[in-house]
Parts: sequence; C-alpha cells; structure tokens
Amino acid sequence: MTFNFASPYFFLFFLVIPLSIYFRRRKRFHPAMGISGPVSAYNLKRSFALKIQWILLVLKYSALCLMIVAMARPQWGSRQVVTTAEGINIMLAVDVSESMAALDFKRKGKVVNRLEAVKAVVSEFISNRTGDRIGMVVFGTNAYTQIPLTRDYNTISTILDRLKIGVAGKSTAIGDAIGISLKRIEDFKSKSNVIILLTDGRSNTGELSPKVAADIAAQKQVKIHTIGVGSKGKVPFLIKHPLWGDRYVYQRVDIDEETLKEIASETGGLYFKARDTEKLQQIYDTIDKLEKTEVKVKIYAEYRELYHYFLIVGFMLMTFWIILSNTRFLRVP
Repeated sequence: MTFNFASPYFFLFFLVIPLSIYFRRRKRFHPAMGISGPVSAYNLKRSFALKIQWILLVLKYSALCLMIVAMARPQWGSRQVVTTAEGINIMLAVDVSESMAALDFKRKGKVVNRLEAVKAVVSEFISNRTGDRIGMVVFGTNAYTQIPLTRDYNTISTILDRLKIGVAGKSTAIGDAIGISLKRIEDFKSKSNVIILLTDGRSNTGELSPKVAADIAAQKQVKIHTIGVGSKGKVPFLIKHPLWGDRYVYQRVDIDEETLKEIASETGGLYFKARDTEKLQQIYDTIDKLEKTEVKVKIYAEYRELYHYFLIVGFMLMTFWIILSNTRFLRVP
C-alpha cells in the first residue's frame, strides 16, 4: 500500500501564503494616514473577543492549506508491477572445491578466499537481472542442484551466501556440473539458455567429460560462458593445525584454461580469466550486458482519492471564517 499525490505541482501555491502574511503585516505597521486619538484609551483592558481574534487568521490560512492539499489530489492504494515478457534461463555453475579456499582475492581492502569474492560479485549480478529465471549448481567431486530455475532472486542470494567450501567434495567435476545444469534448463522452455561456469581448477573426476558435456550443450543450443578464477603460481591457504594453530601454506592450483576455452567456443560463449575481484566484477558486468532481453512491464495501480476529505474540512473552516469575520469580529474601516 502506498500514499502519493497525483498533482504535486499544486504545492507551489503554498508560496502565496507567506507573501500574503508579509504584505498584511507591512500594511498594518505602515498606515497610509495617521489620525489623532484619545491616549487614555490605550490603558483600557482588551475584551475576550479581541484576545482571540487571532483565530480568524488560523481559520483562513488553515482553510487555504487544506484546499491546496486537496488540489494536489492525495491518494491511497496499491501499485503492482507485472512482467509480461519471458526472460532467459541462466544457470550458475559454481565451483566449491577445496581449492576455492585460496586467499588471493581482496574485497573492500580485506583479503578473502575465492569463494567469498565470487559470492559478492554473483549476488550483485543477480540483483541486476529482471524477468530472467536463475538457478544454481554447485560442484566439487560431485555436482548438485543448489536451487532450480526461479525468479525468486532473494532466495537465490540467501542460498548463495550460505555456500561453504568443500560441501561437494575436494575434486572438480566440470562435466557433471554442465550436465546437471542442462537438466535444470530443460525444466523451463526459453528462447535463450545460458550457463555461467566458474572454476579455479582442472576437471579430474565425474561421470561426464567436459568435452562431451559441451557437445550436448551445443546440440541443445545452450550457450556456456566459462570463467577461470585465480592467480597464477602458488597461492596461500589458511591451514588449522591441531598443534601449531592457524598457519599459511602455499600451494599451486592448476587451471585448465584450454578446456574452458574449448567449452565456451563449442557452445558460442566466451572465456574469461579473473585474477582479482575487480576483473571478476568486470566479467560479470560484461556477461550482464551480453545476455539482455527485452522485458515488457505493465504497471497496475488502484488508488482511492482522498482529496474530498481535505476539501470538505477546508470549506468548513472557510465558512466559519466568513461568518465570524462578518459578525462578531467585524472590522469597520
């Protein structure tokens, strides 16, 4: 439910009220002609009517204010946005193997592991989409559907934020991740289907090879954008040792860029390399621009007009002002 004014430009009439008060006071303190009068009359006590004559000004300007608000047409009601055109299907395939714990990324000046950096960027990518169905597959040794295709972006972001490293195993099954993503895409028909595959390793397990999975995706006309994440050489990992406590060790993580490039090329997608958070952000921004669809939106609004309440009260106050100013508070020039 929302409250708004249909014609807010009428509020400009409020500028007239302080001008009216200014000229009235100027006229009161700068009379055109002075006349003599009995000085002794100044010491007489003022009557009750004179003490409350200020009520005329309150009635007058309150009535004007209420009438101006009425002209601005206050409304109370509901506004509903309905998407009438289909978006595209986007499956996010996210690597959660143990290598994603490498601490070679920074976010807001703080060192974070690869998965934390990915979470932040992907969450922003999701928030920029409109009308698309988005699903998520996580993979390590095994591949799982974390969330099927949906337009409930808040739920997707919540589940994304809860992802943990190693929940799908230590190894990397890129082919299985693509296979599961293809199955989820079949749940909903769309003119355009896209898989965004992000990994920092080499496919070394799984029932389906990346090459076969890419061939199936190409046959089904599913585009796959691949992202290789991580820096070259040895990268630091935080190890919790039972005796020595937390310590850092450096290990080499091998990214199979050739396979990722082949997958993207075979399906009509693009391959990207992300060595830091800024580059990862740029990659998802690029994909966001590439995979845009025309989404028509209709807005249905049902409002209840409230202007007559302000108008009735305003007319009542104006009526009292006219009656009082011409009877008990009548001023004789």
